[in-house]
Amino acid sequence: MSEPLPDPGPKIYLLPNLMTAGNLFCGFAASLSIVESALMRERGFPESQADSRIYLAIILILASCIFDVLDGRLARLGGAESPFGREFDSLADVVSFGVAPALMVHRIVLHQFTTMGWIIASAYLLCGALRLARFNCIAAAGNAAATKHFTGFPIPAAAGLIASLTLFLLHLDDRIEKIWYLKWLLAGLMLFLAWMMFSKFQYPSFKGIGWRTKRSMPSFLAILLVVILTAVYYQWMPFVIFLSYLLYGFLRPFLSRKMKRDIEEEDEEDEGSDHSAQPHV
Repeated sequence: MSEPLPDPGPKIYLLPNLMTAGNLFCGFAASLSIVESALMRERGFPESQADSRIYLAIILILASCIFDVLDGRLARLGGAESPFGREFDSLADVVSFGVAPALMVHRIVLHQFTTMGWIIASAYLLCGALRLARFNCIAAAGNAAATKHFTGFPIPAAAGLIASLTLFLLHLDDRIEKIWYLKWLLAGLMLFLAWMMFSKFQYPSFKGIGWRTKRSMPSFLAILLVVILTAVYYQWMPFVIFLSYLLYGFLRPFLSRKMKRDIEEEDEEDEGSDHSAQPHV
């Protein structure tokens, strides 16, 4: 009687998971930058040097958002869903979009609330982790809608909104400690986003957009203009993009079916099919 062959383990697709690793690295590096900023202030370094670590953390969180988009695109390009990739992606997201933004906002303003600051940061992190776990359960059950629409605000967009808003406010006043209203704004935003991640508002995943996606010339020029403006006005355009995505969830129920299909790049014949690859939340 022959012995059973050993389990080869889960398949690991190279390029998508390299992007996920980049996401995780940026999230970890952002967390280290935030800790370094606090240590530099304690040791009497110039405030400009300590604040530069916060700027770096913001850029790294936004870079994690880019890696998060790329790993899903590459997974769909390969035409195969990877359970390993889904779990790896969620672990990276907890660090990059949960721990790093919570640390950053606590370091900048929430420490002024003492115990309440810990509670606010922890609530955001906990809601983000629970949302990722819930989404993975839905995706593992083979729910096709889970890969096309997000119920509740996705955590990468929440982290991107927090980071881009902080970047915009620092562009208005580069001295973090002098922005007196920052603590109320960011504290309220973190609590609001924690609630939004478990709300019933639906957001498109835009996973229908691929290499074969076709757009009219005016639409192409509009998208190109947004890309150019983002590159030129990087201090505030990312905030406009993430805020627009947040507001879209509130406006979506009032849009016609055709308008939603045009915006979200979905075809009527595909509405019942599964475009799943390496899902994100």
